Amino acid sequence: MKKALLLTSLFSIMLYAVPTACPKFYMDGEAPEIVNEKLSVKTKELCFEAFSVMHSGISKTPLWSAEYLTASAIDADVPRKDKFHEETLLPQNERAELKDYAKSGYDRGHMSPSADMPTESAQSESFSLANMVPQDHNHNTGIWSNIESATRYLAKKEGSLYVITGPIYKGTLKSIGNGVLVPTYIYKIIYSPKQQKAAVYFTNNEPGKAYHVISVKELEILSGINFFPKMSEEKKTQLLTLPEPKAYK
Repeated sequence: MKKALLLTSLFSIMLYAVPTACPKFYMDGEAPEIVNEKLSVKTKELCFEAFSVMHSGISKTPLWSAEYLTASAIDADVPRKDKFHEETLLPQNERAELKDYAKSGYDRGHMSPSADMPTESAQSESFSLANMVPQDHNHNTGIWSNIESATRYLAKKEGSLYVITGPIYKGTLKSIGNGVLVPTYIYKIIYSPKQQKAAVYFTNNEPGKAYHVISVKELEILSGINFFPKMSEEKKTQLLTLPEPKAYK
C-alpha cells in the first residue's frame, strides 16, 4: 500500500514537471513545477521574445510570467506604446478578451512589465492579455509600480536577475467578463545569480501601500508551485535583501 502511494506521488510530480520550451528565462533552464494538480488543468506555455508565460485556461490569466532581466535590457528604455491585444495562440474559450476588462473596474495588469522590455517588438508582446491579470487600479499604479521600479533598480545594480511574477487565488473569488478570475494576491520573485539568493515581494491585490517580503519557500506553500526545482530547501528559506519599493530613476 505504501509503495503504491509512493508511486502515485512520484507520478504526480513527474506528470506536471514538463520540460520548458523557454529555458533562457529560468535559473538553470528549469521552469517551475506545478505541485497542486488543480492548477495544471488547461495550462499552456507561451515563449515570447523577452519573457515566457505559463497560462491557465481556467483563470484565463497567467499562472506566472518569467523574465531574465538584464541591466542592458533596462537601459534600452523603449518608449511605451499601449497595444493591449488578445492572445491568438490560445483557444478562444480559454483566453481573456478585451471586452472582459471593459468597464470592469480593474486594470489590465502586466505581470512582466512593459518597461522591462528591450525592444519595440518585445514591448508589443508584453501587452498580450496572456500576460495580464485583473488588477486593482490603485495597487497597479501605486505599490506595484514601485515594486517594478525597485526590481529594475536591483537588476541594474546586480547586472541580471531571474524574475517570476504571478497571481494567487484564495478564498471567495471574483471574476470579470466571461470568467477572468481576479487575483487575491500578486507576487514577484527575485533571484540574483550574483548573490545566489532569492526573495519575494508579496502583496494583496487591493488599494494601499502594504507589501511583505517573504521567502520562496513560504510562497511555494501558498501557491502550490515549486518555483526553483533545483534549489535546495535551505536556500529557499534564505532572503535576498530587496530594495524599498519606490520610483527609482
